[in-house]
Amino acid sequence: MTEREKLALLEDMLELDEGDLSMDMALDDVDEYDSMAKLSLIVLMEDEFDVKLTGEMIKEFETVGDIVALMNK
Repeated sequence: MTEREKLALLEDMLELDEGDLSMDMALDDVDEYDSMAKLSLIVLMEDEFDVKLTGEMIKEFETVGDIVALMNK
């Protein structure tokens, strides 16, 4: 899966338009990245990438790229 496809998954999850997210974008700057989005992210990561996120892991995310990097593991 390409980086763009991973960004598209996140954009879909957050109900954003294609191209709204970039790797270096701070999550604090994404209004849609709220507590419900974090729950959706947990499900997405487990379903699509077999990655089990914890609350501590989510707290460490600072940029969109941090999430995408975990998708690569």
